Amino acid sequence: MRSFDFFYDLGSPYSYLAATQLDGIERRTAAKARLLPVTLGGIRKSLDRELPPAPQLVYMSQDVARWAQKYSVTMQIPKVFPTRSIQALRACVAAEQAGRGAQAMHALFAAYWADGNDIGDPAVIENALASAGLDGKALLTASEMQEAKDGLRKNTDLALSRGVFGVPTFFVGDRSFWGNDRLEFVEQELRR
Repeated sequence: MRSFDFFYDLGSPYSYLAATQLDGIERRTAAKARLLPVTLGGIRKSLDRELPPAPQLVYMSQDVARWAQKYSVTMQIPKVFPTRSIQALRACVAAEQAGRGAQAMHALFAAYWADGNDIGDPAVIENALASAGLDGKALLTASEMQEAKDGLRKNTDLALSRGVFGVPTFFVGDRSFWGNDRLEFVEQELRR
């Protein structure tokens, strides 16, 4: 089966929007997404990039609302934005190691971007994972283990080595596509 890479950070609204479209892309192209959680903060730090200025954040909140309406998905700016998503990302790594990465990713994205809960809070992480039928307590514990920490660091290093500068970024083979608004091109490349 063909595959494509999806680099994401749970704290990224555009990563959330792109993630809501993955099932459709997989179904239409018979390709499977390889889920790669990364720390956008780590990428920015490595590239010496600042956080977006306030006017960009205002624009972003309007833009993501348009995309959510286009995709017919629930979305809101969470109560705590930005948040520290590192433990939730490590829980996704641990879930991926157990073959349940997609369920964890979707549950945590929904908890943050659809429900507005702070995924920087361990109780929110545990509850979101449990609501998706996962062992939230075990994944929360695994998120503190060195294997999950190393896995997240490895994904972030891989992203940097492949030239990722923001999320979401997709790769189909060696071709990269940055942004939620590039999903059409990802799908076209997968159909070749």
